[in-house]
Amino acid sequence: MRQRFVTIIIVMCLGACINAAEVNQTRTIEAKGNIAGMAAHHLCSGLYVVGRDNKRSAERILAEDVAPFNLRFAWDDSFVFTVDRQDRSVAVSAPGVELARRARYHGDQGCTILPTGVDKVFFRPVKVKSTLPDPATQAWPLGDLQAYATFPEVNQRKLDDALNWAVSGNDQNTRALVVVYRGKIIGERYTGGFGKDTPQISWSQGKSITAALVGILVENDEISLNDPAPIAEWQGLQDPRRQITVRDLLNMSSGLEFTNFGRERPDAWSASNEHLRIYFDGINVFEHAVNQPLELSPGSQFRYRNSDPLTLGRIIRQAVEAKGENYLQFPQSALFDRIGARNFVLETDAWGNFIMTGYDYGSAWDWARFGLLHLWDGEFNGERVLPDGWVDFISSPAPGDPTLSYGGLFWINRGGQMDQVPHDAFWPSGAMGQMTVVIPSADMVIVRLGPSPGGQTQYMNEVIGRILTSITNETPPD
Repeated sequence: MRQRFVTIIIVMCLGACINAAEVNQTRTIEAKGNIAGMAAHHLCSGLYVVGRDNKRSAERILAEDVAPFNLRFAWDDSFVFTVDRQDRSVAVSAPGVELARRARYHGDQGCTILPTGVDKVFFRPVKVKSTLPDPATQAWPLGDLQAYATFPEVNQRKLDDALNWAVSGNDQNTRALVVVYRGKIIGERYTGGFGKDTPQISWSQGKSITAALVGILVENDEISLNDPAPIAEWQGLQDPRRQITVRDLLNMSSGLEFTNFGRERPDAWSASNEHLRIYFDGINVFEHAVNQPLELSPGSQFRYRNSDPLTLGRIIRQAVEAKGENYLQFPQSALFDRIGARNFVLETDAWGNFIMTGYDYGSAWDWARFGLLHLWDGEFNGERVLPDGWVDFISSPAPGDPTLSYGGLFWINRGGQMDQVPHDAFWPSGAMGQMTVVIPSADMVIVRLGPSPGGQTQYMNEVIGRILTSITNETPPD
């Protein structure tokens, strides 16, 4: 009897182990498929979006932009990619994954991760039109003429030393660095074939573009900061999400339940990682964001989640289309044309929704123009673009953030996270070190682009500190 009992226990344990192994294998296959989807996107965008200005082979893009950053992309040497030049698409196959994952280029909407087993998108791509003339015929900042200047208080040798240090002798992989002082460019550096007009992936810097587009709608009296978010799914009489305001979404304080596992957990590349899922799965990102339950009281706690800026993206689309305007054209017409930006590419999901939480590409000079718009309190070239007081709002601490590090889809330095940078500094920030730092007290904008392997905050703190010390009448704070 005892022997039979032991046998039963052993069999049960073996069964449990086999089931666990099967679950782990399933998870591994799911992860590989999702990783393949993200890799297909990045190879596609490297070829056709970055490739608008800096043309590289797919092999070089893989070697320079994907393979070295294992935590970010989790690329496996067993993966196989193919490029269809005629279709302008990239497919990535992974062992054990039945169907290859594909991303296809759609012109001014960039590259889209296609849903598994689907070979088309569910929207009509458009050619984004600009009213701007050739930048070579127009003065800075709307154009490129007279963009540079020298100032007696700038120690050029110290500035050059700071810029040279920033792009050499460290492992940060900076590909573009631009310093704008008193409205003019006083220094810049580029590496690896990247230049002032090269669209580079800007990651979550795009969240700040979302904020600016919301600001434009506020300026036009189409929405209000304190209005409840106009999301149809939230309007049930007993739905607590009715309490969420536009302000809460801008402060990333909606309270929506939206998991963010980061990239180190075993389930990082699973569909349950809601925050990162939008970067590797071919889903409708707006529906993904708004169909989440409420977890916390709105406005009570700042939590960095993609749900809130994506929900704002849904609100922007609704407002634009309600006016009978083309949503895909709106950012260029309403914002970029007004600040002289010609090289932004805002990518979409397969339903034509902008993924401005990460899949957005901008050039160094265009990000500098975006920074100047905010340095100049929402005015550009004598025209008010953002509401009066808007910049003060986005650069003030979110009520639910005791660290004083986040405002309205902009990071801020009120808590002194960068101790060599003035406390009034604020910036769009994206993964792997993408930053456009606005420093009102120094009358300065600093743009940095390129895939950093890590430690970018400490690095940028040092870079900005060195740049500031080159201005003889400015010194970093104690």
